[in-house]
Amino acid sequence: MTMWMVRAERRGALYGEFVERGIVAIGWSDLGDLTSYPNREQLAKAVAQEWPHLRPQAVTNAVGCLDRFANEMQIGDTVLTYDPSRRVYAVGSIIGEYRFDPNMGETFHTRKVTWEDEEVSRDTLPLALRNSLGSSLTQFQLSNEAEQDVRRALAGEPLPETADKEDSEELLIDVESRSIEFIKDHIVRLEWDEMQDLVAGILRAMGYKTRVSPPGADRGKDIVASPDGFGFEEPRIVVEVKHRPKTSIGSPDIRGFLGGRHPGDKGLYVSTGGFSKDAFYEAERANIPLALMDLDSLVSALLEHYEAIDTETRRLVPLTRVYWPLA
Repeated sequence: MTMWMVRAERRGALYGEFVERGIVAIGWSDLGDLTSYPNREQLAKAVAQEWPHLRPQAVTNAVGCLDRFANEMQIGDTVLTYDPSRRVYAVGSIIGEYRFDPNMGETFHTRKVTWEDEEVSRDTLPLALRNSLGSSLTQFQLSNEAEQDVRRALAGEPLPETADKEDSEELLIDVESRSIEFIKDHIVRLEWDEMQDLVAGILRAMGYKTRVSPPGADRGKDIVASPDGFGFEEPRIVVEVKHRPKTSIGSPDIRGFLGGRHPGDKGLYVSTGGFSKDAFYEAERANIPLALMDLDSLVSALLEHYEAIDTETRRLVPLTRVYWPLA
């Protein structure tokens, strides 16, 4: 049989209700009885119409959760739910088919469950399993390995020891790398003028004042950054921004940019599509100091100076701080 996790929302307030009433339940009650939808396509259409603000991936996630709850969970399957206030998991067996219950407040989609007398403490579980059970999804299927660990914990058997610190460090590295890719995804979707404003905002956070060129022919410059904002005082940094994620910049582009520069200028060329090897060679032998900034470098600069970035620029790439235990 399969083992499922069904999260009790509202900070665990539903945990007691689940256990008391012998059920598990999920929300999305505005959809009505899920058996009225003949297939996933019709369900997805209903979700998108009811919540038009949802992005396509969020619609897909919701449809997957609803379909699994109504159609894939079977009588005899094992189900877990979590009480975050006491850090314990209740373990039960599904004994009823899917039912639409209009008396359940906000969580109308229900299944009857027989709960075990014993609960599983989260603190006794290996880190990998805790991470798996900590998924933000409302409902999901556990892997075979995770299911075996839960059953061993329920039976009071010793669980495999894990090097929590090392595992935590590996997970942090994975989370950081994923977050950087998500930030890149967001930046790539910006419009060209938004990308120009983002670069100007980062330069301001670094202590410069900026002058952004208006739309139209810019004669080789999109931004001028300097201490006074007009380019009269040094260092005067002339910036070209190319927002072409699938097109790398070559040496002819670099030579064209350098052709309009003055001896006292410093150059910054930003390209979300990266640079060719010849472009780097051209920059190295340029007659003025020239830095090339690709998407990776742009994200690094954004993260390094984000605390000093102004509100208007933050709106282009809104980020939130996440705290992580070091030991």
